[in-house]
This record gives sequence, structure tokens and C-alpha cells, in this order.
Amino acid sequence: MAEADAVTTPKPRIAIIGAGMAGASCARRLADAGADVHLFEKSRRVGGRMATRRILWSDEDDVEREAQFDHGAPGFSVHSAAFAKSVDRFRQSGDLLRWTPRLARGSFIPLDAFESWTPNPDMPELCRQLIGASPITFGLAIDALDRDHAGWRVMWLGETLGSGFTQVVLALPPAQAADLLRAHRLDWAQLGWQQRMLACWTLMGVADRPSQALNWDVAWPLSGPLAWLIRNECKPGRASADGRVHWVAHANPAWSDTHLEAPNDTVHAALLTALEDALGHAPTWRTSQVHRWRHASVARPAASGLQPYRFDAELGLGVCGDYLGGAGVEGAWASGDALALRIVRDCGLDIDTISDTRRDAPQAPRRQSPRHHDRNPS
Repeated sequence: MAEADAVTTPKPRIAIIGAGMAGASCARRLADAGADVHLFEKSRRVGGRMATRRILWSDEDDVEREAQFDHGAPGFSVHSAAFAKSVDRFRQSGDLLRWTPRLARGSFIPLDAFESWTPNPDMPELCRQLIGASPITFGLAIDALDRDHAGWRVMWLGETLGSGFTQVVLALPPAQAADLLRAHRLDWAQLGWQQRMLACWTLMGVADRPSQALNWDVAWPLSGPLAWLIRNECKPGRASADGRVHWVAHANPAWSDTHLEAPNDTVHAALLTALEDALGHAPTWRTSQVHRWRHASVARPAASGLQPYRFDAELGLGVCGDYLGGAGVEGAWASGDALALRIVRDCGLDIDTISDTRRDAPQAPRRQSPRHHDRNPS
């Protein structure tokens, strides 16, 4: 008598809302384990706060040029062994470049060596690589989740964008996640509404090189409204073809919060003045603009040792993000990866299919000092 065919367990279908670093790392782990993953991202591209903006401008000869600015997270550091393994894999492929910037005199000096990594050719590239071939729906802000006997439905303005999902992962800023959690886990929603995120106004622009050469790449002013001044063209893989300085300046959280609802023109003028004061001269600008990050960084990440995600196995509902896994890019990665590993185990997927660089359960990254943390818009 022939043996009965083994029962095949259907692949879990998992919706991930948010395609920043937390959502991307979660998607990668789940896809590696054999899950069917679909991401939903309200913007037109992946990366979240790992963002690069491209701006067209015309030079003095009316020739159109393009400049790019890493106007979200400038880069990221590595502390945990698990994240180091993942970083090393992308470093070997050339998708990550080491960045050890020269600090301007008079800058705040971190206690540990300031060494960072930048994705190549732009900040979203690391998220693109992690997401891989998993499908993404862009440009629609998910505003409701519904669950019935057939699974989860993901909705926008009353329209079902996807259904039959066995699990849903919310990789969103806490207040945005809370609005979707309200009907399903009110206790989680209340925690999300209570979690404070720090805002950040960012100035970016192209200016002529000053007559006196600049011998630094990054400045961390000790006073004033600016937290960072970055010469974007000095970052690895970001050299400017036009020979000009590509400035990115982040306002500190206190100034950004105070002026959160100020008109763009008012903030623009104020940050141009602040940058000029910090430099001690007025740059000759070719183009400049500002961007407001409402949820730029974590005011107080979850305490070390706590579970870096939330997951309800009965509902098939999970939440991840840097506010749970630790501040910054590494915290977001750790949270998304840990949640995915929990889902992998809950679904009975074969963990041995996960590549060696993904197998170690991520640990929460070392917490940064408050001063350093306040300066990181990631």
C-alpha cells in the first residue's frame, strides 16, 4: 500500500504595512522562510526615513542639473553581532559603503568613534535589497484592517486592496499604527498614542564652493537650532558632478517641535540663516528647500531587554519599529527581524531555509547617549 501523501501546509500570506527598514527586514526574513509577503507603502518608494531626494536645478549657464540629498537618516552605525552579519553581506556586494566623516572643529564629539554606513547609490537601496522580489502596493495609505473567517483584509477608503492574509504586520510610526490597531488591540493602540516621536525640519540645497576650502564633512554644532550640517557630496558614492557643495542641515528636535506647524517659507528662511551663522559666511545658493519629518526619531525607545515587537498569535497581528527595537536604523532592523522570526516559528515554517546571515535572533542595539540620540534623525 502506498504511503499517504504528506499533508502540505499552505504558505502563510502576510501583509506588511510600511516599507521602511522595519518592514523591509521583516519582509526579508519571512520571504527567506517561504512565506508569501505583500507590502503596502503609502509613499511612492521604499525606505521611509532612509530617504534620498533628487532635485533639478539650473546653473549660471541655464544648464539643468540634478542633485541628490540624503535628507532623512544620514547613515547608521552597527552595534549588535546580528546586524553586523547582515551589514557585512551587503558591504561585500557593494550595496553598503563605510563612512568615517571628518568632523568640523568645535563639534560635539561622541564618546565612541563616529563610524557609519551609507547604502549605495542612495539611502533606500538597503530596503530595496532586503525586500527583493516581494510585491509592493505604493501610493495608498492603509486606513482600515478587517478580519473574518477568511483572514485579514487590508483596506483604503472602503476599498479592499488585499484579502486572505493570515497575518498582518504594522511597520509604521506608533501613532499611525495605533489608528489601525484601535478596533483590534485597543491596549496596543493606547501605547502607540502615548509613544512620543521627535520631529525634524531638514534643509537641503546646492551652493557654490566658498573661497576658503572646507576641511570637514560633518558639523555637530554645540548650540543653535541645527543638530547636523552635512556636506552630502563628501559621503561615499555621493560625489557631485557639478563641483558644488550639497548641503543637508537637520534642525534639532526642540527647534523642530517649536516650529512644527510653521509655514515652509518661514522655516526655510530661518534654517538658511542658521546655516549661515554656523558657517560664519553666507553661501551663494543655487537652489534650496526644506522637508518636515513629523516622525523623525524616537523620543524614548523601549527599555533594553524588553521584547522588541508586539505579536498576538491568536489574531495574527504584529507591530514592529524602532520605538520598540531601539533608536535608529539598527533598532528598526532588529524589531522587524525579531517579529518575523516569531511569525516563522508560529507558522511552523522551516527556519533552516533562512540564510546564515539571517538566522541569529537579533538583539536590541546598544542604547545611544541622549546627546547622540537627539542628533540622529534616523
